Amino acid sequence: MAVSHRGAISFGLVHIPVGLYTATQDNDIHFNQLCREDGSRIKYKKVCASCGKEVSAKDIVKGFEYDKDKFVIMTDEDFEKAKSEKDKTIHILHFTDLNSIRPIYYDKTYHAIPEAGGDKAFELLRKAMKDENKVAIAKTVMGTKEKLLTLIPTDDGILIETMFFADEVKQAPKESSHPEVNEAELTMAKTLINTMVKDFEPSLYKDEYQVKLREIIEQKIAGKDITASAPEVQVNAIDIMEALKQSLVQAGVNND
Repeated sequence: MAVSHRGAISFGLVHIPVGLYTATQDNDIHFNQLCREDGSRIKYKKVCASCGKEVSAKDIVKGFEYDKDKFVIMTDEDFEKAKSEKDKTIHILHFTDLNSIRPIYYDKTYHAIPEAGGDKAFELLRKAMKDENKVAIAKTVMGTKEKLLTLIPTDDGILIETMFFADEVKQAPKESSHPEVNEAELTMAKTLINTMVKDFEPSLYKDEYQVKLREIIEQKIAGKDITASAPEVQVNAIDIMEALKQSLVQAGVNND
C-alpha cells in the first residue's frame, strides 16, 4: 500500500516520523459510458472555449476568477509559496474529548504508521491518549491544502481523520420540530432500543446492492435472463404506540 502523506507528529518538543495510509477503499462497481448504437466507449475532449481547439494537459493552467471573466493565473510555485516548512508537520494544537466533535466534521480516515526511529514515541502518545480518553486536534498540509485533523488512539494504533473547517459545514436547511412525547411512549421506545443493543461487528454488514449488481452482471455475461424479485410490502404504522407494541412483540418482549 502506497503512503499518502509522510511527515512527523509534533507533540510538544517530541517529533514522531509517521506515514499516513488510506484506511478505506471504494468497492463500488464502476461502469463506462458507451454509445447506444455500436457500444463504443465515449471519450471526452478538453476544448478551448474561445478558439475551439483541443487542449492538452501540459497547456492547461489554473486560474482564479476574481471578477466576471477575469482570471489570475496560479502556478505550482505560487502554491508552494503558500506553505511553510512547519506546515508539513502534523502539529498537535491541543487535546479534547472525542464526544465533543460532531461527526459531520469528519472527512477521510488514515492509518498513522510510525516510521524508522519513531516507534517508542508513537506508542507513548497512543497509550497516553488512550489512558486519558483523549484525542488530539492537529493541522498539516496535504498536497496544496491545509488540513484540520483529529488523531484518535485505538487498541492497535492511531487513526487520523481529516476534518472540514467550520465554514465548510452547511447548516441544516431548517430545524426539526421537537413535539412533546409522553412518558409511556418514551419508556417503550427505550425498551425497544435496549432489546436491539449488541456489539458492532463490521464483518456482519455487506453492501447488498453491490452483491446483487455483481450477480446480475455475471448472469448477463453468461447470457441468462434476469428476473426482478418482487419488492417487499411496507406497512406504514400511523399509531406510534401500536407500532412500538408490535415491535416489542417481534423482539420477544412482553409489554403488558
